[in-house]
Amino acid sequence: MQYWLMKSEPSSWSWDDQLARGDQGEGWDGVRNHQASNNMKAMNIGDLAFFYHSVNEKQIVGIVEVIELYHPDPSDASGRFGMVTVKAVTSLTRPVTLAEIKADARLADMALVKQSRLSVTPVSKMQWEMILDMGATRLT
Repeated sequence: MQYWLMKSEPSSWSWDDQLARGDQGEGWDGVRNHQASNNMKAMNIGDLAFFYHSVNEKQIVGIVEVIELYHPDPSDASGRFGMVTVKAVTSLTRPVTLAEIKADARLADMALVKQSRLSVTPVSKMQWEMILDMGATRLT
């Protein structure tokens, strides 16, 4: 299993919106960066990702699971970019802020810190477990 972080502006697509989609999930569309797109191409069914509210909130609020592999993004008229479909797994018991992540030297190499503008990034197993601990969240 691989781990990821996916950013969304809550005014465009929020964690509450994701939760409302239930098991049907939602396509992670609108990504127009080649590196972020390549990250989605590398995703497998069952991979987990942190759901990150960007812009004003700057915090990880939930976890999603990849339920459909990379496929065409109908919002891309050029046909160059695709998307994966994800469903909500659980909310973090306590959101984990970007400030908290930056304050922990053990997370200094996290892509969220080093490539702050990238919307879809990999997360190492160690980083994943640390953030789950910071968010007081356990997966069963």
